[in-house]
Amino acid sequence: MLEDLLSGAWQSVVYGVVGVALMVAGFVLVDLLTPGRLRELIWVRRNANAGLLLAANQLGVAGIVFTAILTSYSDFAKGIASTLVFGGVGLLIMALAFFVLDLLTPGKLGEIICSDEPHPAARVSAATHFGAALIVCACIA
Repeated sequence: MLEDLLSGAWQSVVYGVVGVALMVAGFVLVDLLTPGRLRELIWVRRNANAGLLLAANQLGVAGIVFTAILTSYSDFAKGIASTLVFGGVGLLIMALAFFVLDLLTPGKLGEIICSDEPHPAARVSAATHFGAALIVCACIA
């Protein structure tokens, strides 16, 4: 029993580290998609548009990791591998969705997101990021 408990705890730590690493990758992705530095935009300038997009991205990545863990293989190594693969796929699809939305709408989406004035495009972009993540979640399940 103690061995099972320790094994489960160890697996939780590893999944947690992988999940946090994917969320960091999500932060970097949004930072690359938007002009300026997110740390400055959100924490110093308190830019609501950038904050909303990043929040949607982080929730989307967390949803993908959650679904991958919940449906993971009984083999721990395969479960970690699937979490990493689907997390990476999710990030790529979120980036693709951002670029497609940028192509379909007037102006430069990254610049709109970085604008200090709240803009409805930020809500649309956030929903697109989260929607892309939900699609990946459905593919996993």
